[in-house]
Amino acid sequence: MITGYSNTISVTTLGYDADAQAFFNRVTAAGGTLSATEQTATNQLVLDMKSAGIWTAMRAVYPMVGASAAACAQNLKSSSFTGTFTSGWTFASTGVTPNGTSAYMDTGITNTNLIGTDYGLGFYLRTNSAGLYSDIGLGNAEVLTRLNDNLLADLPTSSHRETAANTDSRGFYIFSNSSANNYRVYKNSTAIISVTYKNVLFDSSFNLLLATWKTAIDRFSDRQNAFAFVSSSLTGTQASDFYTAVQTFQTTLSRAIAP
Repeated sequence: MITGYSNTISVTTLGYDADAQAFFNRVTAAGGTLSATEQTATNQLVLDMKSAGIWTAMRAVYPMVGASAAACAQNLKSSSFTGTFTSGWTFASTGVTPNGTSAYMDTGITNTNLIGTDYGLGFYLRTNSAGLYSDIGLGNAEVLTRLNDNLLADLPTSSHRETAANTDSRGFYIFSNSSANNYRVYKNSTAIISVTYKNVLFDSSFNLLLATWKTAIDRFSDRQNAFAFVSSSLTGTQASDFYTAVQTFQTTLSRAIAP
């Protein structure tokens, strides 16, 4: 018998981040379900975004997990801006795919929610297609993005277009415009457009849509979306850290696109 010896074992119950757990609760309340892997990946995404100092910049984050409209419509950042999917979508563990003719998701986000000329937004595409489609947009001539596999065309005003060579439409795209007139477009962690000019306010009579730029009009996208977000403007360092966090998230879910 050993005497004079005491060994105390401390057991810590591991739980999810409070914001991640609140998201899981919203998914369940809406009638959706998430796998254990999806919960783990989403929780780590929240932790990584907070560690990188970009969580507070977010207005809406759609992780596109759960393989259902109920789950994919939920905003990870808060209970605001729950998306609304039209018919014509296919939901899978790899993301959400519009039919390319009529499907879109209404975020409920307006020009006011974008904080005027200071904004960031983007998406993670898993389909390489050559059509000139709008994968995200708000309003009339103020189309945010029209993308194909050879050209990235961003139109933040009705009279200004910036383009960059783009041989594959797949990847993580970040569009950031600061009130200091610094406009940047990042694909994965690389800035592919960098210009300085004053952006205009978007048309306040429209909502921000995924897979098109305005309801009942052309340029509907057919590309699978595995992540989308809206935020205030992001710095180059934040954009790089965001890509790392999102790519880790997608890798855990076995749906990452190699850079």
